[in-house]
Amino acid sequence: MLFRKKAEMPRPEDVLPGRDSKMPVGGRHAVLDAPLLPPFPEAYELALFGMGCFWGAERKFWEASGVFTTAVGYAAGGTPNPSYEEVCSGQTGHNEVVRVVFDPSRTSYEQMLKVFWENHDPTQGMRQGNDAGTQYRSGIYVSSDAQRTLAEASRDAFQKGLSDAGYATITTEILDAPKFYYAEDYHQQYLAKNPRGYCGLGGTGVSCPVAPGVR
Repeated sequence: MLFRKKAEMPRPEDVLPGRDSKMPVGGRHAVLDAPLLPPFPEAYELALFGMGCFWGAERKFWEASGVFTTAVGYAAGGTPNPSYEEVCSGQTGHNEVVRVVFDPSRTSYEQMLKVFWENHDPTQGMRQGNDAGTQYRSGIYVSSDAQRTLAEASRDAFQKGLSDAGYATITTEILDAPKFYYAEDYHQQYLAKNPRGYCGLGGTGVSCPVAPGVR
């Protein structure tokens, strides 16, 4: 019963009320030595992904070429400024997400999508490996029509590779980018601060194609 409750999105009337105060986050990125909070350089672009436990997801992106900064947080739910414990209860509807700020002169949104698809299993619904619940669902949260077009095209291309490898249908939600709430400071760059910390992230071994000529 508890697992089933956590694996179903809560009804709007059951969502926890949250709070008006924002999560206190400050300082600089523990790996990239870049700001965690905006404003960011004007020419840079944002990407927002959910792909299981955000500790491992964030590490995959801070290791990627052309990424300026990353931060973990909560999105796509109904509770304002939620805590980690509230998100884990299954009663906020939020997903654990990583926000990526990247330099489009050095990389591309297509490359960010490649990192996303290849480093988790997007066919598992409300779970990722042993991590089960709505906060572990696969999600792409787009900030423009161009991002949506690229996200949907990459999903369709990756589905072909997954199907050929015997995997099921992709369950990734592709939505307009919702409000991003920062997670607690101790979650930011968690695996850099705790190198032996838990990471349940794992890919399928299927490669995601990137359009020819894309960096």
